[in-house]
Formats: sequence, structure tokens, C-alpha cells
Amino acid sequence: MSLLRLRAALAGTARLRGAGIPWSVLRNYSSASAKEKARRNAICERTELLEVLKARVKQLQADPIPEVRVELPLLGDAKQQESLRPAVAPGPAQDPAARPKEESPAWPRGWVEKMKKEMHLRQLKVERTLSIAASQPAPKSQVKVKPESKAKAKQPKAAKTKAKKRQEAPKAEVAATWSQSPASSQSACPRNRPGAAAVKKVAKTQRSRKVLGDKESSHFKVLQQTIQSNLECFLFLQQPEEAERLLLLYHSSPAKRKFLDINAYNIVMRSWARKGHLQHIQRIFSMLESAGLQPNLDSYAAVLECMGRTLVSSKTVWRYVQQLRNDGFHVDELFQKCLFEDDEKEKVLKVIRIVQPNYQLPPPPDPEICTSSLLQDFYSRDKAVSYPKLEFSVEELQERFQQQLEMELDSTVTIESVEATKPLTPQTIKARKLLASLRCQWHDSILQALQKSKHQMSKLKRASGHNVLYPYLCLLPEEEYVGIMLQVLNSLSPQGESLVVLARELGSKIYNRYITQRKLRSRQLEKVQEIYGEYIHLLAKDGQPKEYLPREYWEKLVAEAGFGPSLKLKECSWPYMLLMRLSMHLLELLVQAAKVPRNILNPRLESKQIPVLYHIYSFHSSWQVGLLKPHPVFSQLLSEAAETMLTFNSSAIPMLCPPVPWTSPHFGAFLLNDTRLMRFVDGVVQHQQLLEQCPPVNLHPVLDALNQLGNCAWKINQPVLDIIISIFNDKGNEKLDIPPPISEAPKPPVPSGSPCALSKSQKQELLQCKKKAAEMHSLRMDALYKLSIANYVRDKVFWFPHNMDFRGRTYPCPPYFNHLGNDVTRAILLFAEGRPLGPKGLDWLKIHLVNLTGLKKKNSLQERLGYANEIMEDILDSADHPLTGRKWWMKTDEPWQALACCMEIAKASRSPDPAAYISHFPVHQDGSCNGLQHYAALGRDLIGAISVNLMPCSVPQDVYSAVAQQVEEFRKRDARQGVKIAQVLQGFISRKVVKQTVMTVVYGVTRYGGRLQMEKRLKEMDEFPEEYLWEASHYLVKQVFSGIKEMFSATRDIQNWLTESAKLIAQSGRTVEWVTPLGLPIVQPYYRSKSTVLNCGIQNLSVKNPSSNQKPDTVKQKNAFPPNFIHSLDSTHMMLTALHCLRQGLTFVSVHDCYWTHALTVDVMNQICRQQFVALHSERILQDLSEFMLEKYCSPGTETRAIWQKKLMEQLSSVPKTGELNLKEVMNSTYFFS
Repeated sequence: MSLLRLRAALAGTARLRGAGIPWSVLRNYSSASAKEKARRNAICERTELLEVLKARVKQLQADPIPEVRVELPLLGDAKQQESLRPAVAPGPAQDPAARPKEESPAWPRGWVEKMKKEMHLRQLKVERTLSIAASQPAPKSQVKVKPESKAKAKQPKAAKTKAKKRQEAPKAEVAATWSQSPASSQSACPRNRPGAAAVKKVAKTQRSRKVLGDKESSHFKVLQQTIQSNLECFLFLQQPEEAERLLLLYHSSPAKRKFLDINAYNIVMRSWARKGHLQHIQRIFSMLESAGLQPNLDSYAAVLECMGRTLVSSKTVWRYVQQLRNDGFHVDELFQKCLFEDDEKEKVLKVIRIVQPNYQLPPPPDPEICTSSLLQDFYSRDKAVSYPKLEFSVEELQERFQQQLEMELDSTVTIESVEATKPLTPQTIKARKLLASLRCQWHDSILQALQKSKHQMSKLKRASGHNVLYPYLCLLPEEEYVGIMLQVLNSLSPQGESLVVLARELGSKIYNRYITQRKLRSRQLEKVQEIYGEYIHLLAKDGQPKEYLPREYWEKLVAEAGFGPSLKLKECSWPYMLLMRLSMHLLELLVQAAKVPRNILNPRLESKQIPVLYHIYSFHSSWQVGLLKPHPVFSQLLSEAAETMLTFNSSAIPMLCPPVPWTSPHFGAFLLNDTRLMRFVDGVVQHQQLLEQCPPVNLHPVLDALNQLGNCAWKINQPVLDIIISIFNDKGNEKLDIPPPISEAPKPPVPSGSPCALSKSQKQELLQCKKKAAEMHSLRMDALYKLSIANYVRDKVFWFPHNMDFRGRTYPCPPYFNHLGNDVTRAILLFAEGRPLGPKGLDWLKIHLVNLTGLKKKNSLQERLGYANEIMEDILDSADHPLTGRKWWMKTDEPWQALACCMEIAKASRSPDPAAYISHFPVHQDGSCNGLQHYAALGRDLIGAISVNLMPCSVPQDVYSAVAQQVEEFRKRDARQGVKIAQVLQGFISRKVVKQTVMTVVYGVTRYGGRLQMEKRLKEMDEFPEEYLWEASHYLVKQVFSGIKEMFSATRDIQNWLTESAKLIAQSGRTVEWVTPLGLPIVQPYYRSKSTVLNCGIQNLSVKNPSSNQKPDTVKQKNAFPPNFIHSLDSTHMMLTALHCLRQGLTFVSVHDCYWTHALTVDVMNQICRQQFVALHSERILQDLSEFMLEKYCSPGTETRAIWQKKLMEQLSSVPKTGELNLKEVMNSTYFFS
């Protein structure tokens, strides 16, 4: 009976977790009483389960089996301790077929064996689900699978023998073997049946062991990183005793010692070095030998630094210097390869000079020069090149640097909202006072909750020796934690936010503040200030140096600085799981501590404290997502208070001084805020590893291009901004892309009686209204942020530091307001530097205006210029009376950019000498279906090249119209043959219908996606019969793909070759990697996500496990390779253009395949753009890709190759043949970019 009860309890737990649902359905905060009862019942069931498990464990402990414990540092408080058991991957024993059969209760010993094995299996399943830590890896020698031929009566004896062997093994091996042993003892076959079943068992066990190894490897790295980040915390807190205690906790156990690498010992040695305690360091040094580790350069740097802080004999110093040499190192390497903080470098040098009095720091290495064939002229030292300067003096740039530094030190910026301030009514004043009073109360209650939590953790720490979260809650002043938590509360939207998103945001804020404090403590900031003070001489108009690139000059200044801290901090990243747990702990404190009186807005209600935040569940697609949502009382209070201030992270605001130049993947952009060179998804680490392994000189072109884009200075077009703000505050205008306020949202139906009285259609309408209101709120807030930031910098000059995605495509770092934004954002941006229009500048402004209208796409440039001259009256009227005149500008494709251009043309044409008019206006040149341009050039496809303007033509060729015409020919043919849907589509096939699909087919859109695009376009036509939508869109996408295949045959061949190659690579278990022609290494970040359940008080979180050995997602790897490869080529072309424009002294920025410059320099930029496209595609791009992949994936030289390897070799070797296109014709193509 008790056995059945145990099984039922365990099965109940499995059901509670839910199959396929990544979020727990249990919650602690709910407004529904029924759900509260369900929660309580679930807790009771889990409690009962634990009691049963404990009883069974006590019963089994009576048997002489080895005691097995897996000890891990505790995470969180005592309540969370039970949930933090080590994850043990499933072994063969967990396969149902391997479970022991029922035995007769007449044999107690057999029953005990049976229960022991079943208990272990069940416990392992529970532990695997609840854990976040690493399990002990199983030694291969301990996993044996034998076909049993002995009778059941002999099984207890075999079990005893195995138990005895286990007792002799180390604890780690015991734990791992324990998880495997039931399968070994129960993989039985009938006595006289030979090996087929046994062989299957062996194969199955090997597969299970491989899965186990992968999981353990991932957890092993997480735990190792957790230990090191904990030690870093103690180093920062100046608590070497705690650091050494944690180190000894792992070092003293052979099973745990494997989690320690040389870096862990080095951190503890650095902690003692700062105190000058040599004896402690010597003891740790001796521990390295027992751990089987060799000291590295950082180990010796710590010892020598410690000697520099205390009195030691030259004999002691000499002994360690000699040992350093015996280990194969040179003293110079200490200063060339080690990273130093504060005065560590000086202390090491002081000690070295005790035994070598004349020792001098090694000279910096000669700067390496990039040898890329595409940039030989750019990096050539044969002739001196003078790069352009900014229109600021050294003193002005120094002032701007101080402003930016103060902003980053504050970490947040509070600015005034552009929303019109409503008249202050008594109700508004009262609401603001109430909010201020509540925030003071929340501050105090959250602070008390935090202090109480830390006190409980410190008691737990004293009892158990260690607590993981506790040191992370001591890194910053308590007031800072409270301030960050209140920021999260104040920024929460009425619709609520996902717990995962909130936790990630909260954790990121805390980590960034910690990094800032580390930079201050290590004096790294002082070093940045010192070097930046010299660096601005390169940029300022009154500075001397001219012939250096920003990266080169910064590196020169760093090399000359010699002493002081390193600019790069030692690695101190926090494990993602730990960051999420810390964030969830603080969010729980926030939910528990922040309360509001229920009757604060309605005195008639009962006076009761209720949480400001409550926890709900919502479904996003098929995933259940936990949300934190503000209570309606709080939302209403915020609405009535109508506050006019917005708070942003300092990294969300454009920089007030030129960015720090990128000099490595770890350093660049903001002064203090850590910024990644390459953006990637949380949990993906492969990109960073590739960048770190890449020779630094190979990254120089990419870094220099990012620096060139980031050094472009901007200012605000104030007249346009003021007009936009006026419309924004006057209920917006959806046609002009200015979102209306939520008060303009459609009103939901009002039920006559109870809400249950609503009909089905009314309920549907209610849902649609809610969805529309949520969308309107989101769009309104997005516009509010952009306009408020623009208004904040309206009188300033500012800069956008850049980084890139994994394909090399560049993006500004500030997320809300930048030139990659929509029409509204682009219209209010001007170059800070002005240049005269010159003889053709005014013409280019007019052509640019006509391009923005979208009216003359098929006409030549001269015809567009003529059209602009014809409508000069409308242009001038739009400039003079934008809101009261004829409003011609409102009818264009890009109305706000068109209005800004009208104003610029009006000013220039009315000036005494238009050619001398100083213009700050950016003129754009767009690529003509840029993805297809790259495909046509790769395949030397003549017909395709003509369609996308790679060949000279008198008027622009429109590939979309050409495909539409081709599809129409197919339709006519089918209509004549009596195809019904072809007849229905008569008159409906147009350029607009096929454009999106043609544009995206080059980027890997499938027929399914293309059909949806077509259906959307047909829906927009009121005359098209709705009953034919599906059939028509299915027919059209088939014809569009056929048309493209006929027009771009070489393109389809290349696309198919890339797709098939990626498919074979991914099927082999590898990710697709390549190197761009500029030397940037790329890896596709598509993996099968592995999640770990993170037990928290509010809900369980399913968090992705970061791991370097994740398995690739075959489908995504295959489908994404062609578009990603083309994106990497268009980013390479843009970077080449940017670098050569810099060399020519042009102002240049880009929005991917849309290039911007002054009207004066459009012709020069066009020439450079074409030259670099021809140079890029004159390289052996596909051949180089084939050779790179053959070397990487097919292991040349290996005598025996797998079948998949031979197939991949054949595929990669069969590079598509090319056509007859003469690439040099691109130089004469007017409409290549226009």
C-alpha cells in the first residue's frame, strides 16, 4: 500500500510540472480563491511526497549500502535549499524497460533491493527537474552493462559485491556510479538467448552515457563559473578569509576539487596579495601541486605583487622568479600578458627590480598592419593621409567628456516628457502627493525587507559555511539595490511584463553597477580619463596629429602610458542562472514589501494593505508565461498624477562626446557602460569565443569601420521636431505615423447586465478592443521615448556609438532614438558638420526629395529633377505652411523626411548663392534590391544583373515590376487553359502584390511565408473576392518563385548550394561558420535550447542553459545560412565604403544598404560605393568559402571518412558555375545605388 502511495505521489508531482509547459502552474500570488486552494493543495502534495521519500530513505539506510552525498553551495535562503539539488542526467536505469520487475513480498531482502533501486530512479527524476547545479560526471570505467545469466536468487549477492566496490571508490565516482548501477544490475536477458538484446542494451547505454556527459559538461561549467564569480565577489569586498574558506570547501574534497581551475586559486591569491599576506599565498601555492595544477603568469603576478606590499628578502624573490623561469615563462610576459588593477603593476615591477635593479618594462610590440587584399591601399604607409577633424576645440571636447562621464556615473538620466502638461487640477496635485508619500514608504519597506533577507542569509551562511546569493547582495550599497528595484516598479506598464524580462533587466542593472564600481576601485576610469584627454587632440580642430586612425592613436597612447591599471578588466562575468536567481530574489522582495492601501482612491472601501504588484499567467502562442502586473489602483494613481518625467539608463541616451574607439572585442563605445562588440542572444557564448580566438589584426577593418560610423556627430532639426511634438500632443495622426493616445482607442461594448450577458461576437469585439488598446499604448510610449530624448538633446551635439550583430551588420547602441528608426526619427536628425552644397548639391536635394515621395521610381534622375522643378511651388508651400497650406508633403511615402527636405530646399534656393549654402542635411542613396545584387554578382548572372541595375541603363530597372510582368504572363497562359484561379486573378497582379515576396525570397522566405505575404496584399484590395484568398495566394507564390527561378537562375543555384551545404553541416552536429572577406569570423547562433527549471517563490522559471557544446538546430542552420551569408556580404560592402569615404574625408553613415552623406559629396560616395562593390566581388568569395568549410568540416588528411563527410566534401567541392557578367560594368551603372 505504501509503495502505491509513493508511486502516486511521484506521479502527481510529474503531473503538476506539466508536459511541455516551461512555466510552473503553481503561484504564490493570485486573486482567485479557487486557484489559491489549488496552490495549497499542490504544496500539501509536495510536502507529503517529501515526507514519504524521507521515510523510505530512512528505511533503506538500514541496509549496508554506501552513503552518497552531493554537496553544493546553497542558493538563496533555507526555504529554497530543498529545490537546489544537483542535476543528475538520466542514465540507462531510467528507461522503463530497464526497471526491475515486481518481486514477491515473501523475500524481504529482494523487496529492499527493489525499493532501493526504484527510490533511486524516482529521486533522480525529481532532482533533475528541480536542479540548477552540476552533477558529478560518471567515470567510464564505472559504467558496465552485462547480460545477466544468473538466477534471481543470486542477485542480492551481486548487489553486495557491487556495493563493496563502490565503498572503495571516491565519493564523486560513487555518486555517478549509483546513478548508473540499477541498469547494470537489471539489464537481464533470458539464460539461453544471445546477444541481440544485449547489444541493443549496450548501444542504448552508450547513447545515454553521451547525453549524460553533455549535460554534465554544461552543468560543470556553470558551477565552475559560479565558484569563480563568488570568489571575485570576496575579492571586491576585500574578504580574503571568506574567499579562502570557499576555496578550501572545494579543495578539501577530492570529489569537488575538479570544479576548481587555476583561475580560482589565482583569485584567492590576489585577495591575499592586496593585504600583503605572503604566508597565505605560499600555502595556496603549495595547494596547487596537490590539485595537480601548474601556476600560470597570473599566479606569479599575485605572489610578486604581495611581495611588493611587504618586506621580503631578495632570496625569496629570487626563488619565485627562478621558479617562474623553470615553468617556461619570462619576466617580460608578466607585463605583456597579465591584466593589472590599481597599483599592482608598480608593485610587481618594484619586486623584480630587487633582483634585477636595471630591469625596464618591455617595449610595446610594433603595431600590426592588416594585410587584407581589399584594404591594401587603405592601410598603406606609403603616403601620409590627413583624416577629417571635428568642429570643436580640445577644450570643448573635454567639457563634453566630463558631461558624459557624470551621466554614466549616475547610471540613469531623468528627462522631461514632451507630452503636454495638463492644467494642475486639485485631483492631480493630490495624486502626486500620494505617489510621493507611497514611494517613501516603499523605499523604507523594501530596504527593511532587503536587510532582513540579508540577515537571514548571513545566519544560514554561518550555519552551513557558505551562501551563494549573500555576497552579491553586499557588492553595492543597500540604497542602490532599493533604487534599482523602484526603477523597475516605476517603469512597469499597465499591461504588466514577463517575469523573465524583468529579472533580466534587474540583473543587468545590478551587474552594470558592479562593473562601474570595479572600474572606479581599480582606477581604470582614471586611466580612461587620462588617455581620452590626449585622444581628443586627434579629433579636435586645434589638435596636432592627423595621420592616425582613432584606433591606432588610442593604442599608441595606451602603449606610451606604460604604468597604471589595464584598460581591460579581468574576466568577471556572472553565470546567467545565478544572475536570474539573484534578480528573482529581489523581485520577490519587491512584491512582498511594496503595498498600497486598498481604499487610497476610494475611502468607502475597507482599509487594507494590498500588494502593488500581483502575479498572473498569460499564454503567448502555446507557451504559458508568468507576468508581474501593477494593481489597477496603482495604475489609476499614476494616470491621475500625470507625471512629466522619464528615467532612462545612461546607455539609452546618445553620447555627449565622441565614443571611445573600439580597439578589441572587449573595449570601446561608452566611457563606463560595458558594451558588447557583437550583439547575441543570452546564453549563446560561441560568438565571443570566436572573437577572442581571432588574431586582433584580423578585426582591425571591422573595428575601424565601427569607429568611423560612431564618430559622426549629429544635431536636431528643431523646426521639424517642434511640428511633430505639436501633432503628438494633439491626439497624434496615424496616417503620419504619430500614434494617438490610448484615450482614442476604440471603446469596448458595454454589457446591459452582467459581463456573462455578452454574446460571442461581443466577447470577440471586447478582446479586439483590448488588443488594440495594448498596441496603441506600446506605440505611443515608443514615440514618447524617441521624441523626449530628441527634445532633451535638441540644443546639443551628440554621437551614436555603434556595434554589430553576428553577421557584421552595424547598429547604433542607444536603442530608442537613432538614425535606424522610422520616418519620424530620421526626419529630425541632421549632420552636426555642415558643408556647402557646391554646384550639384541643390540638384541632389531635389532628387532626394522625389525619391522620398515614391512617385518617380521608374524615371531617370534627370526626369526626377525636372519633376522637382515643376512642383517647386508645392515644395515651398510645404516648407512655409506645413500644417496650414496645401500639405503636399503629407501625401508622400516618407512624409516627415519629405517635409524636412522641403525646408532645406527652400532655405538653399532662397540663399544669395545656393552653391555656398552650408547644408547639414543627409542625402540618401539606396541599393536596388541589394540582396539580389549580391547574388547576381556572385553568380555573374547577366539577366539578373540587368534586373537589379548592375548594368548601365538609361532608366532604372525595377525587378519587382519585371517579376510581376512575368507572373502575369504565367497567369494569362493558365487562364487560356481554363485554370479558374488564374481567371479570378485577372487585373489583380501588380508590383505591390509581389514586391515583399521578391524582396524576401533572397533572404530565405519559404513558400509558406510567401503565401501569407500574398494573402495580406490581396486582403488589402476591397474588390478581391474573399473566398478565393487562400487559393489565389497559393497560386501566386508558386508563380513568383517560378518567375524568380527563370530570371535569376544563377541566384537559385547559389542559394540551393548554400542551403544544402548548411543542411549537411548541421546534420553532422556542427554549427555553420564562415569568415567574411574582411576577416570577421561568424557562427550562426541557432541551437536546440536546453532549459533548466529555476525554483523561485513566485513561480518556477524555465531558463535556457548557456553552453558552448549546445547542439545546432538543423532546420534553422539550413534555412538561415543563405540570407545570413548575403547579409555578411552587404555589411562587408558597407564597411569598405565607410573606410574609403573616411580616407577621402567624407561624412558617411549607413542604414544597412542605404548610404548617407552631404549633398556636396554624393557623387564621390557613389564612385567609392561602386569601386568597393566591384573589388569585393572580384574576390574568390564562393571558392574561399568552399575551401574554408572543407578545411573546417571535412578534415583533409584523414584516411577514413564517414559517409556524411564524403557527401559534404562532394557538396562543398561543387561550387556553382558562374555566368558571363562583366563586373566592371557596375562602375557605369547610374542606378546601382541611387
